[in-house]
Formats: sequence, C-alpha cells, structure tokens
Amino acid sequence: MNKEILSKLIKERRKILKVRQEDLAEISGVALRTIILIERGEGNPSFETLLKIASVLGMELQLNVKL
Repeated sequence: MNKEILSKLIKERRKILKVRQEDLAEISGVALRTIILIERGEGNPSFETLLKIASVLGMELQLNVKL
C-alpha cells in the first residue's frame, strides 16, 4: 500500500469517527505535526507510529514480508 492510500484511509476513518487531529494526537501519543504530515501523504511514519494511530481509530495493520 502506498502512502497516498494510507493517508487517505487514516483521514477518512478519523473523520467518520469525528475525531479531530488534535484529539487523535493526544490519545495516540503521536505528535500533531506527525499526524498532519501522514494525512497529507508527506510523512514517513514508523510501523509503531502507525500502530498507535490505527489502534485509536479501530483499524488493524498487517505486515506482509515478501522474499
């Protein structure tokens, strides 16, 4: 999945749940600036950061490793 799709999914889910970026930052423990960059498709978040955000939004991440 590319960054643009991921950023769109996170933003859409946040809006569906009516959670402000500021609230998502506070609840997840992720910096507001990081959330803004992710939603713009400009961030390069770690898997751990994405897990924190996904947990708050009720989303699930899967890691697929290809050899």
